[in-house]
Amino acid sequence: MTGPASAVAATRLAVRTELALLPEGSVVLVGCSGGPDSLALAGAVGFEAPKRGIKAAGLVVDHRLQAGSRQVAEAAAQQCRDLGLDPVDVQTVRVTRDGSGPEGAARSARYRALEDTAERLGAAAVLIGHTRDDQAEQVLLGLARGSGSRSLSGMPRRRGLFVRPFIALGRSETEAACAAYEIEPWRDPHNEDPTFARVRARGFLRALEDELGPGIAAALARSAEMLREDADYLEDEARAVLPTLGDGPWSATALHALPRALRTRVWRLLAVEAGSGAGQLTAAHVESLDALLTSWHGQGPLNLPGHVRASRSGDLVTVAAVSPVG
Repeated sequence: MTGPASAVAATRLAVRTELALLPEGSVVLVGCSGGPDSLALAGAVGFEAPKRGIKAAGLVVDHRLQAGSRQVAEAAAQQCRDLGLDPVDVQTVRVTRDGSGPEGAARSARYRALEDTAERLGAAAVLIGHTRDDQAEQVLLGLARGSGSRSLSGMPRRRGLFVRPFIALGRSETEAACAAYEIEPWRDPHNEDPTFARVRARGFLRALEDELGPGIAAALARSAEMLREDADYLEDEARAVLPTLGDGPWSATALHALPRALRTRVWRLLAVEAGSGAGQLTAAHVESLDALLTSWHGQGPLNLPGHVRASRSGDLVTVAAVSPVG
């Protein structure tokens, strides 16, 4: 008696490892786009969850960004049902501009839909199909932005409700798993559109593999994992420092005395707590904040994403939300 195809076995093992952390009777939600990564995930979860007494539901988000998107979403939902997920819903979202570009706005809408559905179902985890290749692309984008170790650390395997079981698997394995299931994934035309930064990063990664040999994606993903450990430690240290600084306004002298590796993370925490989105803060924003300490000569206030303003008066620094104009 032969077992499943090697790619199917790999995807099931990855999912099994994550489901083993959940108690029997839990509910998990699979986010599915209809692409190969998320369909391979749906297949693995649909097989593994019942064996562990876990209920597996699915959600397909229709962003309404392309003609025929509803039909694509309904087809993906039916594929998820065929792979063992139940219930599977299709939710239409409205993608609104939020300053993060079309990709970021769609992602925000999608994650909100997943969080809302998870809350409604009482899900213990939301599983999404990001792979090692997605991780490598994320690292390349971080390098291009020059946003520091947090950006270069890529996507975590687990953050809050969200779990990425395939973050150590290659896209070739999810493609092979779908072929073994004899299912035809949806090919998003946006994935071939070079106007999107992620698509350009994907093409550059392929070029690197061609020039330097295979293994670049895996190496970038390994680097991201190591950087994440460092970034997590420094962020924990920065969070521990915050209470010692008081509630604000904050002493510029006390802030300046912090090691720069901690200080830049304190700036990020202060800005996020005031209302800036973590994904909207760039290295340039943090450098401008630090200039309030390192090269302050009476310059005016600094406007940050999310209607947050930072300013200095004498030895006191303020980072606070302001009312939007108009």
